[in-house]
Amino acid sequence: MIARILVGLGGTPFTPTAIRYAVELAQTHQAELLGITVIDRRRLGALTKTAGAAKDAVRELKRLEATEQQQAQSIADFESACAAAGLEYAVARESGDPFEKMISQARYYDLMIFGLRSLFDYKVVETAPTDVLTRLVSRGVRPILAVSQEYRPIHRALLAYSGSMESAKAIRRFMQMRLWRDVSVKVVTFEHTPDVAGELLADVAGYCRAHGHEAEVEHVAGPAQELLLQHAAEWNADLIVVGNSVKRLWLKKLLGETAMHVIKHANVPLFLSQ
Repeated sequence: MIARILVGLGGTPFTPTAIRYAVELAQTHQAELLGITVIDRRRLGALTKTAGAAKDAVRELKRLEATEQQQAQSIADFESACAAAGLEYAVARESGDPFEKMISQARYYDLMIFGLRSLFDYKVVETAPTDVLTRLVSRGVRPILAVSQEYRPIHRALLAYSGSMESAKAIRRFMQMRLWRDVSVKVVTFEHTPDVAGELLADVAGYCRAHGHEAEVEHVAGPAQELLLQHAAEWNADLIVVGNSVKRLWLKKLLGETAMHVIKHANVPLFLSQ
């Protein structure tokens, strides 16, 4: 069960998709929504105090003005969609460090919906995107639905399983939340020997069965970093479920740099949890 959903209204091309998923999930689960925007003016303030930085300050001011306009449009779209669906909603307009604000707001929400790929594609923050993701996860912002730019109904979910406790927790969280009630699931594991993979897949399939889903299973012998997205595309997955941990991002530890590769390149949403 989910009762409260936090959705980032960043004003990027990912935002309309985030709004659409948020509204649909709120309707399904009768949840309330909070849309959040954040404007970070700290860099502009620093530039105005720096000798010879006038041109940089002008560029930063124009960037902030454009961001505010985009976010204002996102707020209007969010409010219109929520009102049309008859949902309870609110908007938080914050200023300061965008992710500290999101971390603070996320404490009492069951699901966070963001366009995480916009960190890479649209340079939402000055900090390295990988550092931002680590901050979000380590400070408890999970589960996250990281949306793709293109909307697609969620009918088929691919559960990537390493055999680690972290990836097992992600799968359990996904199954327990039942975000999409009629979704078909497939569990895939990479690189293990056939015997080990068979045991891992049988365990997960049994868990899925207990939650009312007969999961397909498959062992892929090659590395996940190279093959996960390819496998998801071949199976026509609408969503990929991935786990992580505070001390070591599963996305990075199990799959090397797979998590970041997936976030940068996936054309389907990701369910990220611990």
